[in-house]
Amino acid sequence: MTAARASMAGNSGGGGGESFPPPFRAAVTALSEARLRPEVRISPLPAPRRLAPYAFALEAAVTEPDDAGTELADGRFVLLHDPEGQDSWQGTFRVVTLGRAELEPEMAQDPLLPEVTWSWLTGALEAREAGYAEPSGTVTRSSSTFFGGLGEQDPQEVLEIRASWTPAGGEAAPDAAAHLSAWSEMLCQCAGLPPESGDGGSVVQLPQRRGPQ
Repeated sequence: MTAARASMAGNSGGGGGESFPPPFRAAVTALSEARLRPEVRISPLPAPRRLAPYAFALEAAVTEPDDAGTELADGRFVLLHDPEGQDSWQGTFRVVTLGRAELEPEMAQDPLLPEVTWSWLTGALEAREAGYAEPSGTVTRSSSTFFGGLGEQDPQEVLEIRASWTPAGGEAAPDAAAHLSAWSEMLCQCAGLPPESGDGGSVVQLPQRRGPQ
């Protein structure tokens, strides 16, 4: 993955790359080692500058397995670092994420959708032994009906998951690669792709929107 090899000064909060604390530099470097599915594209984003002294941000897109030009889901992954720690984090690092995907109507109506979506994230983290604490987040499904000049468009159902957690590791650099890999796998499942072999055995699945029937 080349995105995390981009200049840290270019998309990270704080000063120049040489002034970053060693644990933060190590965590960002580890992102380049994340094992991602071929359907996932990663690129750097300008990092938020008000959430923590140091931050590194990536955006992701999940594409159709047989058509890289068709996007199924998108999201943001932000790694935060405060050497002094923050009470709400219970640590010195924090991962903050956003994921979105369009749903088929029958999937959007499933009453278990919020719980299952959250289980995709926690299951992926546990499968990769990416320890975490203090998780929080929301799962939202929304419906849009179009009128006027947009009236020819079909109604749209959208799933959005916002989640944050404290990666295990204390003051040392966390295994950022495992956390990015787990989050990207969750994004793929939101997109309707089947879980990777061996990663989703204990995770509840809803009817898949795409992939083998």
